[in-house]
Amino acid sequence: MFFFRLLSRLPLFILYRLADFLYFLLYYLIGYRRAVVAANIERSFPGASPKQRLLYQKGFYKNLADLIVETIKLPSFTSAELQQRVRYTNPEVVKQLLETSPVIITASHQCNWELLPPAALLNGFPADSVYKQLSSPFFEKLMRSIRSTFGANPIPMHQLLRDMVKRRNEKRLIALVADQVPDIPENAYWTSFLHQDTPFYNGTEKLARSLKLPVVFVEMVRVRRGCYEATFFPLAEPPYETLPFGELLERYRDQLERSINAHPAEWLWSHKRWKHTREKLMGQGRLKRNREK
Repeated sequence: MFFFRLLSRLPLFILYRLADFLYFLLYYLIGYRRAVVAANIERSFPGASPKQRLLYQKGFYKNLADLIVETIKLPSFTSAELQQRVRYTNPEVVKQLLETSPVIITASHQCNWELLPPAALLNGFPADSVYKQLSSPFFEKLMRSIRSTFGANPIPMHQLLRDMVKRRNEKRLIALVADQVPDIPENAYWTSFLHQDTPFYNGTEKLARSLKLPVVFVEMVRVRRGCYEATFFPLAEPPYETLPFGELLERYRDQLERSINAHPAEWLWSHKRWKHTREKLMGQGRLKRNREK
């Protein structure tokens, strides 16, 4: 922990030199998940030329390196510095919704998503971030400390339902990174995404419907190195009786796909988003069709 605190104290321009080295190390020397990244990008952009796909790959590794050093730096940012680096373009969208209820924010692994909750807090929005616990106790403690910067409240995913029921009337943003791979793919909602059959968690939609909460997608875009813009896009709000189940996830998919196509290098291409296939699950008798579980 002391080592990371020490790194956090370094000026950002020095940390970016470290990021440049990390990019070289991850891409050229280690080749961190290069086969996964290349395959994901090739399938997601079938019309792109090999040169374009290579640019997307290298851009991803540069973004990943910046993500690492910026996240380490986060606890040492002053409030003014973070507000300068993350600008919410239309905060009035969630401000209006928060007048009546909590709001579910569906984020994705774009740019540096770790900066979004503390930046929201500095804009006057109480923010909780839902996350998957890490298997390493050391890194779990480290990341929880980082994610608590400026009073942001990280919530382990397995505690989310209990927390939301207990605090259901507390007006706050509840941020979920919704593009993760479902742990139990046969319980997922399957749809087309980036030209591929893809499972999505359906828990977000179930939660919004059961607690009657509005859902908003947040897009994060890099303006220049170390500076980002975040924009809210409302997806749905109650009543949900006339909205078919799955429509909310389809709207999230549409917004995320649009954003990735506009900014290909800024998504997390190294995660194994398509390690499950519907055909294999159906062949094993584990999956029949999309349905509300």
